[in-house]
Amino acid sequence: MLTIHQAQRSLARSKPKKNPSIGLAIAGGGPVGAVYELGALRALEESIDGLRLHELDVYVGVSAGAFLSASLANRISCTELCRIFMGTQHAALKFVPELFLRPAYREYFNRAMQVPGVLRDALLTLIRDPASASTSELISELGRALPSGIYNNETIHEFLQHSFETAGLGNSFDDLDAKLYVVAVDLDNGKAVRFGSEGHRDVPISRAVQASAALPGLYPPVKIGQRHYVDGALRRTLHASAALDEGVDLLLGINPLVPYAADPGEADDSGAFHLPVSALINGGLPLILSQTFRALIQSRMSVGFKKYRTSHAQSDLMLLEPERDDEELFFTNVFSYASRNALCEHAYQATRADLLKRRADLEPLLATHGMQLNLERLEQEDRTLMNSITHELSGHSRVSRNLATTLDDLEEMLHAAR
Repeated sequence: MLTIHQAQRSLARSKPKKNPSIGLAIAGGGPVGAVYELGALRALEESIDGLRLHELDVYVGVSAGAFLSASLANRISCTELCRIFMGTQHAALKFVPELFLRPAYREYFNRAMQVPGVLRDALLTLIRDPASASTSELISELGRALPSGIYNNETIHEFLQHSFETAGLGNSFDDLDAKLYVVAVDLDNGKAVRFGSEGHRDVPISRAVQASAALPGLYPPVKIGQRHYVDGALRRTLHASAALDEGVDLLLGINPLVPYAADPGEADDSGAFHLPVSALINGGLPLILSQTFRALIQSRMSVGFKKYRTSHAQSDLMLLEPERDDEELFFTNVFSYASRNALCEHAYQATRADLLKRRADLEPLLATHGMQLNLERLEQEDRTLMNSITHELSGHSRVSRNLATTLDDLEEMLHAAR
């Protein structure tokens, strides 16, 4: 589902802007959201001539999206990221999903050490004033001994740090050619913090991403300095204003979390049969919570994007989201890495179809920024994500990336000549 908001220009441009400034904002969505975003981003990049997602001017990442934004800002191509996450033989790094689902044993141990003190305090409260000691107060007291997260998110920092080191890249915001903002929420005051902005640049990129992805309950809060940080999506979904404040001419946004719109269970015009409305309530608490969370996310997204039309009227906006009847995405566990290749392919094909469907709206907007749709690729019905990432040059080194960029330039010149 593609949403387009064109800039309110005082004078229409007769010629494409020579060097347009382009920003990319990527929202969260857990492992499944990140995989969906990868497929959509790959389709977007290869379908638009003149667009290279690892050579943009400004990047904003929240939660799982921070992982992707930080990598792209460090000039790791979208193709290479797809290879890594999909575990192809051409990948420069080996991605092991189980690393991100290791129990937080240290957190368990630290909390277990507090149990005697917590029990003592609870018993003293009960003995001193048994009449006023309610069950809820005792449960609250005992709750201090519960772990603050299930999984160990130190692996996020370690994987990114290793990725940058292997590629000969830096792990500092000052090492980047582009601007990168990784958004987390300060647990102690509830305010959003943009790592990468003035006053928040001395933290390693990998540590900032770890903080941004620290979803409460799943991962423990991340300590940076004397503060503790949690998932950046708790305040806003996309934080696209961080890129818009830099004055970008075009902002690309991607949000994988939208509420599912169930139908009565009848076949649609295409003959496809969708799940009935009862599938949600019968799915129990997990599906109910997922639908609720997605509805909150999408509602905030819609409100924010409408505000950008007036608050940043000189910027063109493109927002990519899944269709609301996308069963494959909705009914996949948001914290699962299983079937990631199939989901990535699904996002790739869905995005390609959406871009082709919105051709009439996209072509004039892209022309304003010196880009155009590659209709030859979009109309290839047998084109797959796996095929698209295997024929390109692989490698993390700067030499490989520079050579790949040169080859891309030649390909675009040949396409324009034809």
